[in-house]
Amino acid sequence: MNDSLSLGARLFITLQHLLPQHGLSRLVHRATRIETVWFKNLLIRLFMKGFRPDVSDAVETNVLAYPSFNAFFTRALREDARPLAADPRAIICPVDGTVSEAGPIDQERLLQAKGRTYTLAALLAGQTDWARQFEGGLFATIYLAPYNYHRIHMALAGRLLETWFVPGKLFSVNRVTAMGVDSVFARNERVVCCFDDNGLQHAMVMVGALNVGSIETVWHGEIAPRQPRVFAKIPLPAAAGSPDLARGAELGRFNMGSTVILLLPRDRARWSADFISGRTVRMGEAIGERL
Repeated sequence: MNDSLSLGARLFITLQHLLPQHGLSRLVHRATRIETVWFKNLLIRLFMKGFRPDVSDAVETNVLAYPSFNAFFTRALREDARPLAADPRAIICPVDGTVSEAGPIDQERLLQAKGRTYTLAALLAGQTDWARQFEGGLFATIYLAPYNYHRIHMALAGRLLETWFVPGKLFSVNRVTAMGVDSVFARNERVVCCFDDNGLQHAMVMVGALNVGSIETVWHGEIAPRQPRVFAKIPLPAAAGSPDLARGAELGRFNMGSTVILLLPRDRARWSADFISGRTVRMGEAIGERL
């Protein structure tokens, strides 16, 4: 554990090791889908009081009109709420959130937090062909807090090539945990989607977290939680063949907050100078450009 962490941070991390992470997340999964009016309204009111999310840009601004807490949490935004960067070469931010880390991939190592790195091979669960594709490329890790918009969009256009589920832990993915738990993004449960955009291959890794046992895509529906909890390649939708999505189109969503990691190959893109750790970002804004 990082020696620079405060006592409170150390206790928070220790507690996560002791908690029944998957059992607790399954309980949250069930509770957030209950449609009993008084219960779902209680959850929504408590959340609004605790996190004060901005719902003014939602399609439905009456928070108690949603049939369940999860429907409220994954609410859709108005079409004009997140305009896409006009430059067709721009890489757009796929989510609302905060940049945890972003930069070059050092051969096969990604920066998790100050003093901690992890490998592409671990993140991608030993899929070596894909790990080699991104060696020396770029990565961006963006954290979605509970108050953020929780749908995930395409940073670039892409044809879906492959999807796989990786079982794992469900540690929190906030800054404190990233600084205190080794390889947390490569240890947590996750879903990896790989795409091709006219020869530019890129990947989106959707990392689960404590109370975030549910990850879904627009093609497959809910992928996690999954039984049995073993590594699995997820077949492409039979009816659609290999699906294509435009830049900015919805890719999937977290049912509670978590983290996404965007991977790009070497010499094919660059990040904007102000796309740095700690910056608050919104879906649709330019975070870099393809070369």
